[in-house]
Amino acid sequence: MAKKTIKEALIKEYMRCSKDPVYFMRKYCYIQHPMKGKIKFDLYPFQEDSLVQLKENRFNIILKSRQMGISTLTAGLTVWSMVFNEDYNVLVIAIKQDTAKNLITKIRVMHEMLPSWLRVGSEEDNRLSLRLKNGSQVKAVSSSPDAARSEALSLLVIDEAAFIDKIDEIWTSAQQTLATGGRAVLLSTPNGTGNLFHRVWQDADRGDGNFNPIRLHWTLHPERDQDWRNLQTELLGEKMAAQECDCDFISSGNTVVAGELLQWYQDNMCEDPIEKRGQNDEMWIWKYPDYTKAYMVVADVARGDSSDYSAFHVIEIETMEQVAEFKSQIPTKDFGNMLVNIATEYNEALLVVENANIGWAAIQPAVDRGYRNLYYTFKHEGVHDAATQLSKGYDLKNRENMTPGFTTSSRTRPLLISKLDIYFREKACIVKSKRLIDELFVFIWNGHKAEAQRGYNDDLTMAFSIGMYVRDNALRLHSEGLAMNKNAINNIVNTKGAYKGNTNSENPWKQQIGNDNEDLTWLL
Repeated sequence: MAKKTIKEALIKEYMRCSKDPVYFMRKYCYIQHPMKGKIKFDLYPFQEDSLVQLKENRFNIILKSRQMGISTLTAGLTVWSMVFNEDYNVLVIAIKQDTAKNLITKIRVMHEMLPSWLRVGSEEDNRLSLRLKNGSQVKAVSSSPDAARSEALSLLVIDEAAFIDKIDEIWTSAQQTLATGGRAVLLSTPNGTGNLFHRVWQDADRGDGNFNPIRLHWTLHPERDQDWRNLQTELLGEKMAAQECDCDFISSGNTVVAGELLQWYQDNMCEDPIEKRGQNDEMWIWKYPDYTKAYMVVADVARGDSSDYSAFHVIEIETMEQVAEFKSQIPTKDFGNMLVNIATEYNEALLVVENANIGWAAIQPAVDRGYRNLYYTFKHEGVHDAATQLSKGYDLKNRENMTPGFTTSSRTRPLLISKLDIYFREKACIVKSKRLIDELFVFIWNGHKAEAQRGYNDDLTMAFSIGMYVRDNALRLHSEGLAMNKNAINNIVNTKGAYKGNTNSENPWKQQIGNDNEDLTWLL
């Protein structure tokens, strides 16, 4: 009778554990503490809540502070899933092999410390995998584009997803392995904006997409207070502390233009175009030509590979307002003809075309068609002659030493990036395009070099940077000249006697200016 009672009690307890991962983990899961040895995994309230959400939702994304015990929680979820399911297939993707190995170790320790009536027993056990006798298994691998290309998965865990290279390719591959009903957990501290983890989180946070968002800020941890947070700033620096503790995407990034500034532009300036042109709406227009204003068309030409795009901006020179934009994959010669047409439409705008790689093919239509307001560069090291850009329809006096287009070199590129930062920091440009802001969110410092994050492009960014540089340098004299002319006109207009004859009623065109008499009849 006693045996029957014990057996029934174990069955009842087994069933309860199978239905409630929180209860299972609280009562039967142990972890190896570095100082205390074997201890029970005592879940905090926020961990319990997270575990419930992980069980109830097929796809979960966890934005977390550092040292919140989420890796251990994930290990416990994996053990629970494998013990109470047959042929349950788990794949863990981590940044480094050591990280993957550590997670497998946690899973192994938890399973080995279960009571005998819960422990399934293992058939295969090594550093990076564990296979139980019920057919369930877990494998851990370091990140690679084909990491998720395997048999159908029951659960996919991507650890530190914001830091994994080619995460877009990995997730694309994973779609097929999860197609039979598999679950997924993406977890990470933030790592700037624009990457897949950030995009998925944004969608989930506003209720779009398939992912359930779980945000674990450091303040949820009952053993942490402001003194702990202040210490993290001392140890890590403010930027890293914002990333590791505050779940702050913007402050955690390494964008060339500050993330919070880009967010301001996105919230306050970006707007839908009034017209979209092209078969796929590639060209966006916010303002039509105003024939009282001067424009420039600034273009970056695709290198010719499948991942690169040709792009241009139409910019009003005086205000640096973006009035039109184009980005698409298009034959280079067709792109060149389009540039001439658009530049002509916008009051014969100054046409600035980056001439590296196959940029020449885009410039050639402008030369062949005799477009007169084409930007030229000195052949030596990309030094630009402002004097040649003073007016539309100029005649090049030094044509043999100049080349059509803008030359980006090791000398000019840092200057372009500097102009980009200055213009945005001082809010001296008017940016309408969300496409451009999206590019800037993934335009980062890689060491000392500014470039697009791996897997992204910077075509609109570089075109806009060239525009700002040209505006400040090649058109500086032009701008100054305009200002001088305006001041001179104002001075003449304000000198009422010059027209009303206050000093010389017989001939108002002869005026005393200071101690000198001046004949102004030449103005006639």
